[in-house]
Amino acid sequence: MRDNFLWGGATAANQCEGAWDRDGRGPSLVDMIPHGPNRLPIMLGQMDYRSLPQDSYFPAREAIGFYDHYQEDIALFAEMGFKAYRFSISWSRIFPTGEEKEPNEAGLAFYEKLIDQLLAHQIEPIVTICHFDLPLSLIERYGSWRSRHLIDCYLRYCETLFRRFKGKVRYWITFNEINMLLHLPFMGAGLLFEEGENPLQVKYQAAHHELVASSLATKLAHEIDSENQVGCMLAAGSVYPYSCKPEDVFEALQKDRESYFFTDIQVRGAYPSYAKKFFEKEGVELAMEVNDEAILRDYTVDFISLSYYNSRCVSTEAHEEGGGNVFASAKNPYLTYSQWGWPLDPLGFRTTLNALYDRYQKPLFVVENGLGVRDQLEEDGSIQDDDRIAYLESHIAAMLAAIEEDGVDILGYTAWGCIDLISATSGEMSKRYGFIHVDKDDTGQGSLKRSRKKSFDWYKDFLKKMSI
Repeated sequence: MRDNFLWGGATAANQCEGAWDRDGRGPSLVDMIPHGPNRLPIMLGQMDYRSLPQDSYFPAREAIGFYDHYQEDIALFAEMGFKAYRFSISWSRIFPTGEEKEPNEAGLAFYEKLIDQLLAHQIEPIVTICHFDLPLSLIERYGSWRSRHLIDCYLRYCETLFRRFKGKVRYWITFNEINMLLHLPFMGAGLLFEEGENPLQVKYQAAHHELVASSLATKLAHEIDSENQVGCMLAAGSVYPYSCKPEDVFEALQKDRESYFFTDIQVRGAYPSYAKKFFEKEGVELAMEVNDEAILRDYTVDFISLSYYNSRCVSTEAHEEGGGNVFASAKNPYLTYSQWGWPLDPLGFRTTLNALYDRYQKPLFVVENGLGVRDQLEEDGSIQDDDRIAYLESHIAAMLAAIEEDGVDILGYTAWGCIDLISATSGEMSKRYGFIHVDKDDTGQGSLKRSRKKSFDWYKDFLKKMSI
């Protein structure tokens, strides 16, 4: 293991900050994703947020009030012994419409205070530039990432961040879970589909623009500060064939490639041959400019960051479905399942880490891993979250085995939702991940009071042992 291995936790602006209309922040796509039955159709881009009922509840608008509580929360992270904190910046807090010539100083000042607070506690900031977060104006005016115009808007935003936080932030992630664009197009990339459109054409054209933007951002980051390290980010998880039937094995290969498509380009620098054949078959014709292939080739990322929650299982035949929410999966009879139907598979984590490192031979960074459960508040106010502790213990052990026994190079590990926040997929508060409990329910009621769970002390003790 690296001597400077970065242990810590992770959140995202759209799931924790709130303050959606304060200090000059403009509306963002996440502010338009409701709680309840309309959430999934909105995230899929199948329903227009402008047609939502007026009484819809939008949980991201207040979230857990991190905007006002960040000092208290960072002090708790420091108490646990964090060496790193991965968070995202809200694009519309810096450029309210995405097209301003000058950034919103109040937004920059907030993040500067946040970063300075982290550094004062010797916590390394890991910044995600775009985490399911996009100024709403860019969706309404240009159709989001289907338009090449967004590359320029994104690079103006990136340059502002790289210059303002030069010397304070070294680790940058260009897009969170970039492959989620294929599965939740509106949440992942602000895509709404019009009648008669070929959704595959729209999604892969948007993906191309994001991939070019990511490469140009990597170039820019290195030019502004040679110390900058820039990573891509993948929603990862090995795909198992349901059986050794050759058709199942090939189906698993194809599903893996669906996600590897993005990292193959961001790490290897070119569209893979299987993707080109897929485009031919599906009638996808990407609009590219003459220098795009050179840009992708010349400005690859420094590291690969990933989220891992569970593995998947696929078959060419019908089987009982398992969990995973976003990724369709057959139920794996060899695994147990969480309260939300997600398979629990620590060995799958080790397998995933090995597969990624074998494929790319670049450092990995685990920036999301955790278990969403319903916590039980005891009469004395304590939360005995043993299921969460067991999940994290087993998965961290699997990661350490990948490092120590398999030789996988990993930069760090930041547990997802180190403080309770809004679930990205379900919009619920009751699907809790944190070491820190936040008093708030699924309808938005609660005091936002913070309190330590049993896992808080467990992680604190664990990090203390790892620092010896």
